[in-house]
Amino acid sequence: MASQFGTVHLAHEFLAAHINEGDLCIDCTAGRGFDTAFLCEKVGKSGRVLAFDIQQQAVDSTRTLLEERGLSDIADVYCVSHSEIDKYAENGTVSAIVFNFGWLPGGDHSINTRSDTSIAAVEKGLKLLRPDGIMSLSIYYGRDTGYEERDALLAYFKTLPVNEYTVLVSEFVNRPNDPPISVRIYKGR
Repeated sequence: MASQFGTVHLAHEFLAAHINEGDLCIDCTAGRGFDTAFLCEKVGKSGRVLAFDIQQQAVDSTRTLLEERGLSDIADVYCVSHSEIDKYAENGTVSAIVFNFGWLPGGDHSINTRSDTSIAAVEKGLKLLRPDGIMSLSIYYGRDTGYEERDALLAYFKTLPVNEYTVLVSEFVNRPNDPPISVRIYKGR
């Protein structure tokens, strides 16, 4: 029997341990909306979630899922690049930020995140995080896309000041092909 323990499990476990009702959270890559919905459930009616994706298909999918689950009043979903998140929140106000780098599940692999906008988004996100905030990043790569972005992100994470951030990288070393990489960043820890 195949293991159900994967990157999504790691991300949601990490987020659940650090998000409280009433928090402000950001999903930088809304995709099909599952992380956005998860964040909405954690912050509750008194919280707020901002979700971003460059593909209208992803924005529509996320909005539909939120509506189906009765969560649409908690989230704002924007068809905007994640590199623009600093226009939607103030520095030091966000509890948690989620990224899933790669491509839209079931979508066109030629439309995928790129290292230049992804690193810009992470940099902006780190400023948006409150002093005890967290960032969960899942790096999906492989096929024809993603190796350059994976390598650039991992190199970037090594440059973050140790006195400001703790960065943990988890890899599934016994899984075939190009298994996703889970990254957790703690600010001020």
